[in-house]
Amino acid sequence: MPTLTAQMRDLEILPRSLAIWSLGQMGMTIKGPDALIVIDPCLSDVVRGNAGDWWTRAYPPPLLPEELTGVDYFFVSHEHLDHLDPLTLGPAAKASPAAQFVAPGWCRQLLHDLDVADERITVPPGLKSLELGDMRVTAVPGAHYEREYDETLGFRWLGFLIEWNGVTLYHAGDTVIHPGYIETLQSLPTPDVAIVPVNGRDWYRESEAGAIGNLLPVEAARLARDLGWDTLIPGHNDLYPNNAIPWAEISAALEAVHPRQKVKQLQPGELLYYVK
Repeated sequence: MPTLTAQMRDLEILPRSLAIWSLGQMGMTIKGPDALIVIDPCLSDVVRGNAGDWWTRAYPPPLLPEELTGVDYFFVSHEHLDHLDPLTLGPAAKASPAAQFVAPGWCRQLLHDLDVADERITVPPGLKSLELGDMRVTAVPGAHYEREYDETLGFRWLGFLIEWNGVTLYHAGDTVIHPGYIETLQSLPTPDVAIVPVNGRDWYRESEAGAIGNLLPVEAARLARDLGWDTLIPGHNDLYPNNAIPWAEISAALEAVHPRQKVKQLQPGELLYYVK
């Protein structure tokens, strides 16, 4: 059986399609006809090492950081360790030495600490399109829990709307619904595929482990229905058992709110080949 890296390298991408692999949590690899991008990979046990056993991984990574070869772009939504994992991005940056990094200004120094040169880092302006090869990328500010902005560093929490090869994909990073969020999404091209964090939030996780939560299942279901997303991929709900909710809660919310919604529960290392 070919390795995951070989599958990513060898898979042919047809017009009006994208290949999407889950790496777990909000980690995704996306391949178009002219590039390979990786978003928020967390392939180590870095959170447990820094914050204790409450954050033990539920499964081993689907590939090793040094196997992230041939990557053209690494996208980082924010600086939390399960999104900017230094034990992943340090080796990965060396494994793909030509790769560029797209990340908030809040992440710049952390990337420098991993020997990522400044000329490899692009800080996307909020809600203004950026051309990367054949991709059009729009950074969408999020709120985790507040929408934070610094005059020097820019928006702290970002999602990415990627228009590529005839497909529009939205990776939300970490966020909750906040004032102006729905209106912002309504003003942008409608995603064919929306990857959003659906592990909920509650006082116990927040107070006992400092876990900052994300969308509730009913919120994700309403967004998918009201904004017309074709395919919903709930994320951020598998890597840490103490910070996850049963998949049945997500299914129940979709059944109640939008029973015909296309939804995919991607397992780590699993491929979704999306054709529009």
